[in-house]
Amino acid sequence: MEEEKNKECGCRGGKLVLASLVLGLCLIAAAVFVSGTIYKIKELGNTLSVTGSAKEKVTSDAVKWVSNFTRQVLVSDLSSGYSQMKKDQQAVTGFMKDNGVGEDEITVSPVFMDQVYKYSESAPREYVLRQTVEVQSKEVNKITALTKNVQKLIDEGVVFATQSLEYYYSKLPEMRVNLLSEAVRDAKARADKIAESSGKKVASVQSASMGVVQVLPPNSVDISDYGSYDTASIEKEVMVTVKAVFKLK
Repeated sequence: MEEEKNKECGCRGGKLVLASLVLGLCLIAAAVFVSGTIYKIKELGNTLSVTGSAKEKVTSDAVKWVSNFTRQVLVSDLSSGYSQMKKDQQAVTGFMKDNGVGEDEITVSPVFMDQVYKYSESAPREYVLRQTVEVQSKEVNKITALTKNVQKLIDEGVVFATQSLEYYYSKLPEMRVNLLSEAVRDAKARADKIAESSGKKVASVQSASMGVVQVLPPNSVDISDYGSYDTASIEKEVMVTVKAVFKLK
């Protein structure tokens, strides 16, 4: 009997020792994990993330002018309507060439036909015949002036209208590279000021990521997370942003 009690006590003692050992290992592992976390936090505390930007004014060097001319005819007059459209096309392209627009800069679409819907089923069917004319040119000022001086076409009976006038800057890819380095320098200058206030210095750039390009009208703050490209203004401002992470010492 005495011997069985000793065995039972020994068994319990062994279990207690095993439990203590497991608990000790868990505490050691937890201490290692915590110490590692603290180390990472300290490492993160030695970096500084700053956004820099650079902006430059540019003048558009390309223009796209989209216009159209139309004729509304009865279904019985479609044949004569198409003949009139041909004359209108000759008048429009001739007007543009006479004003210095190159033939290779002019693109004319085929004739599109849209039915005019009427409330009365007994009313005769009518169609609108339409052609689009697109001009792409480097002569920004000349085309802009021409869009304001189409009275001659109207006087000739051509139903002519401008759809859109868009301005572009063709050297944007090259400018983006130059602005990128300026934006990084701006981020570095900001990082220096922030680090100085905390008694530290900026050591080196750890990483840098470029934001979207913003092409804006002058003095505009209407930026977009997905980037923007203003086509309504001849004069523009191109802005680039960079998010840089600096190592502190």
